[in-house]
Amino acid sequence: MNVNQLIDEQHVIVCCGTGGVGKTTTSAVLALAAAQRGRNAVVVTIDPAKRLADTLGLDQLGNAPQEIPRVRWDPDAHAPESGRLSALMLDSRATFDALVHKNARTTEQAERILANRFYRNIAGALSGTQEYMAMEKLHELHEDGGYDVIVVDTPPTRHALDFLDAPARLTRLLDNRIFRVLMAPTRRYLRVASVAVQAFLRTVAKVIGSEVIDDIVAFFRAFEGMEQGFRARAKNVLEVLADSSTAFVLITSPRRDAVDEAEFFAARLRESHLGVAALIVNRVHPDYGESLDPAALRHRAAELEGADGEAADRLATRYENLAGYVTLAHLEREELTRAGQRIGAGTVAYVPSLAHDVVDVAALEEVADCLVHEATR
Repeated sequence: MNVNQLIDEQHVIVCCGTGGVGKTTTSAVLALAAAQRGRNAVVVTIDPAKRLADTLGLDQLGNAPQEIPRVRWDPDAHAPESGRLSALMLDSRATFDALVHKNARTTEQAERILANRFYRNIAGALSGTQEYMAMEKLHELHEDGGYDVIVVDTPPTRHALDFLDAPARLTRLLDNRIFRVLMAPTRRYLRVASVAVQAFLRTVAKVIGSEVIDDIVAFFRAFEGMEQGFRARAKNVLEVLADSSTAFVLITSPRRDAVDEAEFFAARLRESHLGVAALIVNRVHPDYGESLDPAALRHRAAELEGADGEAADRLATRYENLAGYVTLAHLEREELTRAGQRIGAGTVAYVPSLAHDVVDVAALEEVADCLVHEATR
């Protein structure tokens, strides 16, 4: 599968990679290219920085999809009328609140949970909450959004592993013995809890206070009856990730550490029986193809060095520099191609270093042109 096929055919594209390799930019590029080809596309970022909003010309992004005015991404009206482009930035707390409302049996139950001090002060900051809420947002957009393609910009690589593991971690929590005891439908929980659980609660209470323990127990009690909904949604998310309409794209740069991170992530995907559809490498040296031969360039430099005059010497130096530059570009591509083979990527696409930062839609289109060009080579 090449980049053109990703843009044209996939329903979910999950972009992964270490920090600083252009992952957010690439996510926006893929969504933009899909919209310009007539698809209804949305890009989701988990990055709290405003890079995506700034690039799309927006003051800010919220937790709900915000459609980008067509004049910003299709000023010449070349895209099919069906094309649409939207973006959002994940708000874990707002997503969790909405999920509580969706799964609660009554409005009173939802309000009881949302008013709980444990929920308000701790739940949104617990390890893995952001990653699970990202999965929930993906599920929401997949089920109810009506989008042709959903592009997800994940946290830096090792956190993105949490993103993939989040549904399974939630299921393990719901199956935990202490969780089941605390969910027992009686207020006299210490009478039905095992001795070990009683001892655990008393020990924790000495450290953080019995009031906090009461809040935690009250939270889990209020949660009663909702766990099946969470469990079902976690199962559905895992099915979406494993579906053939979902593609994982690794973003990297030529830096050795970034390539190592990409290989690490690919190995973890394989453990989950998932594959890498494409490896996209940003900021590579431009490829001059076969038109420039380093040996011929060095031969010309040697000829000029034997000529008289300062101009010939300067030109010889430039030929020698160009030969070195072309050699470096060839070696870089060869090494990255081998990395793509080790990763098992369906395709490897390259984006050369640009003379400017990617700060607007025009620059996104320039990157998109590079990816489409690579896909057709």
